[in-house]
Amino acid sequence: MAKTRLTPLSKIVLVALIVGVVGFLLYQLRSPEVKDKIQELNISSQDTPKGYKDVINVGVVTWGGYAGGQYFNRGFSANSESMFNKEYGFNVNFKVIDDFDASRDAFKNGEIDLMWATIDAFPTEVEGLSQYEPMVVFQADWSRGGDAIVARRGINTVADLKGKKIAVAPMTPSHSFLIWLLEAGDLSTKDVEIMEVPSAIDAADAFKSNSVDAAVVWSPDDQDCVTKVAGSKVLESTKNASHIIADVFISKKEFIETHKEQMRDLYEGWMKGAAELNGSEAAKQEAAKILAQGLGMPEDFCYDAINNVRLTTHGDNRNFFGLNSGYAGVTGEDLYNKMKEKYAELGYNTAGAKSWRLLASKDIISSVTLEGTANEAEQVKEFTVADESIIEKDALSTKQISISFRTGEFQLDENAKQLIDLQFIPIARAFSNARIRIEGNTDNVGSRTSNIALSEKRAKAVADYLIGVHQMPSNRLIILGNGPDKPVVGCESNATNDCKAKNRRTDFELVTE
Repeated sequence: MAKTRLTPLSKIVLVALIVGVVGFLLYQLRSPEVKDKIQELNISSQDTPKGYKDVINVGVVTWGGYAGGQYFNRGFSANSESMFNKEYGFNVNFKVIDDFDASRDAFKNGEIDLMWATIDAFPTEVEGLSQYEPMVVFQADWSRGGDAIVARRGINTVADLKGKKIAVAPMTPSHSFLIWLLEAGDLSTKDVEIMEVPSAIDAADAFKSNSVDAAVVWSPDDQDCVTKVAGSKVLESTKNASHIIADVFISKKEFIETHKEQMRDLYEGWMKGAAELNGSEAAKQEAAKILAQGLGMPEDFCYDAINNVRLTTHGDNRNFFGLNSGYAGVTGEDLYNKMKEKYAELGYNTAGAKSWRLLASKDIISSVTLEGTANEAEQVKEFTVADESIIEKDALSTKQISISFRTGEFQLDENAKQLIDLQFIPIARAFSNARIRIEGNTDNVGSRTSNIALSEKRAKAVADYLIGVHQMPSNRLIILGNGPDKPVVGCESNATNDCKAKNRRTDFELVTE
């Protein structure tokens, strides 16, 4: 078969066509849209280790506690300036999903690889996520002022909430905070009237519309409530209730197992970002700009949001996951187990909540080594010696515990120690930024002078136990001996043995500064 030859004219036409196509492509490459697309392809096509995902999607809400990761990422979207990209070779994309149900749907369908949760409320949703085998990857923050309880004029203590109407979003951190605060004052949710609302924002609206006596709200809505409702006040916030609301990130077990090295690098980078923010005002200002752009909120709002949390470090995470045997504070397991029980008592379904041991992904935390003071755990608050104004200040809450002492004695027996451990230690740890006043009380048998001296010795014995066994700072504790001067209401005359027994008690009071 004869070969077909191109005529001179055909060759000219073909060359012109090739030149034209090349010229068109070169022109298109100068287009900004094409340049951006090439940049994206360059980011996503970098050489990454086997099992790595080019972009890790993290679901978040409008909250300052995730600033460590967002700052290290240098933004919310995947970008070439991200330190995750530069140091670890993959990208991170933060997706803001404020609607709770939508965030859970995104987790289930794989739209996000990690989702936010708070460990206090997590027991109520574990069963609904069971088929995805959710696991706690790391802790991002402790709320430190981001959550608050506002109250109307005349409500100055937890006891004043009895019988009052309180707006709260059920099975949320707000609900958990309320449960803890009521318990610190010897009350429960059965002692108040709960008005259920969809969110803390709605709780603030209910308070400002005079529909309730108190509400559990977010900052800065707490100050807005106080400004708009005459005579109202912030009754308590997580500045004092420092170890109740812990933000964590959850991932599917399968994803963790197939991306273990990447999860380790994500955690390590996030902790580096958090440590830098905790130690640098300039970095915090830069982070506020990043949050302002990513959340669509004013920069000062974002700056305050970052200051209303404790961005947890690697050391904090080691404590939270129980990897530090010398830690005497609140762990994730403590919070998870307590709230699983508390929500069950209130009728919420926590029966399907798995054991903490099956939920905590400790291997990721334990595989990371970050040294230096910036990466260490938060130190226990240092308290000054209490002056007279603090010693005599009205307590926020009072927890009465009937500790039995032998007649005329002040030594704690094993039963007394167990009562303290079960009924008060969790509260003392959860409200770690509040002072504790220990008041010893007696019946009226014997002289008043001897009873006052005895009650003070008993209060001191309790304080010594808190210091020696539970490592509480001595300056945090205020010791008072009331003798028979503060009998239980209704038992002022000590007329019966039952009343005498009630008056032989120890009061644990939280005193805020």
